[in-house]
Amino acid sequence: MNSLDRALGMLLLLRGGRPVSAAELARRFEVSTRTIYRDVEALSALGVPVEAEMGRTGGFRLREGFFLPPVTLGPEEAVSLLLGLILMRRLRVMPFPAEAEMAERKLLAALPEDTRRLMERASRLIGFERLPPDLLHPERDDPLARPRGEADEEEARVVGRFLRAILARSRARIRYRSPYRGEEEPVREVEPRGIVWDRDRWYLVGDVEVVPGEPRMWRADRVVEIGSGPAMRPTAEGFDVASLLDRKWLGKAMERWRSGGTVRIALPPARAELLRRDWYYGQAAFEELPDGRVAMSYGESDPELAAALLRWLGPGAELLEPAEWRAGVAAGLRELLEAHGG
Repeated sequence: MNSLDRALGMLLLLRGGRPVSAAELARRFEVSTRTIYRDVEALSALGVPVEAEMGRTGGFRLREGFFLPPVTLGPEEAVSLLLGLILMRRLRVMPFPAEAEMAERKLLAALPEDTRRLMERASRLIGFERLPPDLLHPERDDPLARPRGEADEEEARVVGRFLRAILARSRARIRYRSPYRGEEEPVREVEPRGIVWDRDRWYLVGDVEVVPGEPRMWRADRVVEIGSGPAMRPTAEGFDVASLLDRKWLGKAMERWRSGGTVRIALPPARAELLRRDWYYGQAAFEELPDGRVAMSYGESDPELAAALLRWLGPGAELLEPAEWRAGVAAGLRELLEAHGG
């Protein structure tokens, strides 16, 4: 790192508000404390107001009110860059971690004050899930879905409109269609809270009809229409997207689905352990049975999907509930047996 890059890096660190000691700066930039003192003198000679605070917790800091000249980035342009940095943090191994942190500091420090404060909130508004194992939970076909290229373009537009609503602190009006319900929902007024990326899909998070409570999620590619609305209430500040990550959002949904129709399967412990690692079935309820097997309970309305899971689980798996599905499962297994000469 040359002296110019080091000087800019020092400015970004000192702009954080807290005093930074010469020893800490030397460790950060891998130089001697003597070099740090020379850099501070050079900055002061250029008119940069670097102040020294004495004491055990003292160090160098920038005088309050000093800021770097803004670059010509608007809020949406800055969000586009920060999205990449936030996504990188969710990777198992992030290339150039120190450089990525410095890049974020540079971006935030160079923005006008109002935009910078907004961008600093981005990590609480935008969440990316890590890619999980996807074993065998199929996605239902949607006959009304757009062709792939057109659908991707429309989804990008929906996510962009939703992010603009978050940045502008305004409500959004959403019309949604799910293949599981078979019809479009009426237009709803939503207070946007954040967005989540999970398994190559974007999910919009918001409060419906401005009624406070547990936020709802909408898959962006299933939003038929999105428009702007009036200003949001100030209570939106308390939301943190971390409360939904690590599949917490799916766990809550699974609880609701079980109340509408529970499938209960007994299976060997080794298979149960495998399903616990699955992105979907891992959110089911598991309990040990007296015979040594494990019972898994989850919500499902399609007997064919439950039968497919049982076939995959193989010997030792048994459908306990719903009892009326057992005959259909048995008939399917007999057909499979006959096809293999049994």
